[in-house]
Amino acid sequence: MRRFTFAAVAMAVLLGGFGLVQMNRAEEAAKKDIVDVAVEAGSFKTLAKALQAAGLVETLKGKGPFTVFAPTDEAFAKLPEGTLESLLKDKAKLTAVLTYHVVAGEYPAEKVVASKSLKTVQGSPIKITVGDAGVKVNQAKVLKTDIRASNGIIHVIDAVILPPEKSEGEGSSSCNAGGTKG
Repeated sequence: MRRFTFAAVAMAVLLGGFGLVQMNRAEEAAKKDIVDVAVEAGSFKTLAKALQAAGLVETLKGKGPFTVFAPTDEAFAKLPEGTLESLLKDKAKLTAVLTYHVVAGEYPAEKVVASKSLKTVQGSPIKITVGDAGVKVNQAKVLKTDIRASNGIIHVIDAVILPPEKSEGEGSSSCNAGGTKG
């Protein structure tokens, strides 16, 4: 009986210690900015490359707070062939697309789902819908929410969302076709 008690206490201490390790990891992540958290996740390599090409890394390392709807590498792979390459060569369009994924302020999941739309840093709103299939930002499905960083929150989405075209005279946006496939 004494061995059982010792084993139970040892297991409780071990599990309790594991909980502390998990809390420490969460606290460590919250000390890193949005860019560092995204890079460490490993599934946002394309986003990191695009942020660098657009010159937005320092902005998203800034004070914030920001809420970023971050497309995964798989989301970028869903873009029509040639779209990503075209965007990487056009800094203005790339910046517009990337800032369309960012909202000024901190919007945890509960605030996002309570909203019908959120105004992006790019200037155009994104539409929030909540349904049986989950939460969507425009046509992109939200895969994971509330990834904390020192300067905001990341919500993972399964598609790249593209801003609406401004007007006929402001240049073409041929990358809009199919860009929000989900």
